[in-house]
Amino acid sequence: MSHSSAVLAFDMGASSGRALLGEIAASPDGGSQGILKITEIHRFANVPVQFGEHMHWNTPMLLQEVKNGIRKAFQAGYAPVSYGIDSWGVDYGLIDRNGELIGIPYHYRDPRTEGMVEETCSQVGRERLFQESGLQFMPFNTIFQLNAMRKASSPMLDIADALLLTPDLINYFLTGVKACEFTMATTTQLYHVRQRKWNEPLIEELGLNPSMFIEPVEPGKWIGNLSGSTAKELGVPPIRAIAVASHDTESAVVAVPASSPSFAYLVCGTWSLLGTEMKEPLIHPDVLKEDFSNEGGAFDTFQLLKNIMGLWILQECKRQWDQQGLDYGYGDLVRLAEEEEAFRSFIQPDDLRFMNPADMISEIQTYCRETGQPVPESTGAMVRCILESLAFRYREVLESMERLTGIRYEGLHMVGGGIQNELLCRFTANALGRTVWAGPVEASAIGNMLVQFIANGALASREEGIELVKRSFPLAVYDPEADSEWNAMFSKYQAATRERQVSG
Repeated sequence: MSHSSAVLAFDMGASSGRALLGEIAASPDGGSQGILKITEIHRFANVPVQFGEHMHWNTPMLLQEVKNGIRKAFQAGYAPVSYGIDSWGVDYGLIDRNGELIGIPYHYRDPRTEGMVEETCSQVGRERLFQESGLQFMPFNTIFQLNAMRKASSPMLDIADALLLTPDLINYFLTGVKACEFTMATTTQLYHVRQRKWNEPLIEELGLNPSMFIEPVEPGKWIGNLSGSTAKELGVPPIRAIAVASHDTESAVVAVPASSPSFAYLVCGTWSLLGTEMKEPLIHPDVLKEDFSNEGGAFDTFQLLKNIMGLWILQECKRQWDQQGLDYGYGDLVRLAEEEEAFRSFIQPDDLRFMNPADMISEIQTYCRETGQPVPESTGAMVRCILESLAFRYREVLESMERLTGIRYEGLHMVGGGIQNELLCRFTANALGRTVWAGPVEASAIGNMLVQFIANGALASREEGIELVKRSFPLAVYDPEADSEWNAMFSKYQAATRERQVSG
């Protein structure tokens, strides 16, 4: 593959975004098969903005940073033939009939959705909502955000002509083309996963306009090219925009270097998503009971997965320590945790009290106090409590998933930025009593690139893409150590968290 056949992947997370350039380059050992070479072009912070009582995304800044990434790629001498954007799910912008953005898109942690799960379920029925959407009940799902707007009689809904989820919204302002990508559509809880179309009866029952919802396109489809005005503004050619698996979780799954078609994965970052890939959604009362989701994936797949609160809890603690002038790097935090006594106290990471508290540290301490456990006071004890709790939560969710699928998974593939926390990977292997394969770190961006390479004809298939990943990014392997001790402590974790399970 020539230098001029590169692709540009924008991977936007809840706290930062990056533009990475991917090329299939010659193997350094002179082998006949190429490797995937990744170059970071641009990195930017993604900081929400508080307007009065509400939290919003800084969408104009995100658009500008994507433009900066495209410009920088060409300034650096690359000539990407296409770009793709992946991001978190559920959030959206509304477009009026003149093609203008209405207001500033809300952040999924905005408090306006409090109580909306219960209210919406009482309105349309919890079982029905699961049967049709296949989704776990999370208070920030698009359906609950829109119902909160409807309940508040938002005039924005009255003038909205189109709803565009985050990557589609950015693409629209770059290309002028309104599109809706399939994997993102399935995060809304307004998409009927078995009929494979928007759930118009439900949308109408909620007092929403079905014509706002654009027919989804599959990952790998060409959306359009950079518009003439965008290309002129950036001084670049009108490169292709590809609809990748634009929900970042599904992009990450594309890059999981599994050896078997049946594998368990954990996409590890601000959120943890633990799941497995399937050909069809699994719609069953036990899936509802266990609060799992069926999200659309790339290459005609569905992901049976569960959202777990993830490293957000640690990130928030670190933010507080930073504000106190305690300048810990993540390496420092891991070292302090290793020095602390093991298995002293646990939290239920998915307790909604950890969703967006004003003071995460005191919230954890209060939880431990309320459950009759030692209260973590030192920084190291706090970090150890979080990481051990996450590892045990992963075991709990993996075992639930095995009951749902009837499959026992030999180990767990961990991908994403969170795997740079080697202590978490070690703890997870110990808690599971199984092997953890960690890598690649930039899984979402790599999956984004693979879909583009296939769309552009540089790779023939997903299987070819997985082999490329395996050649290019060595895995770190964590085998369980002292797992009998961890096994004994699992019941202690469950006793401390059993009463605190989250119900929808």
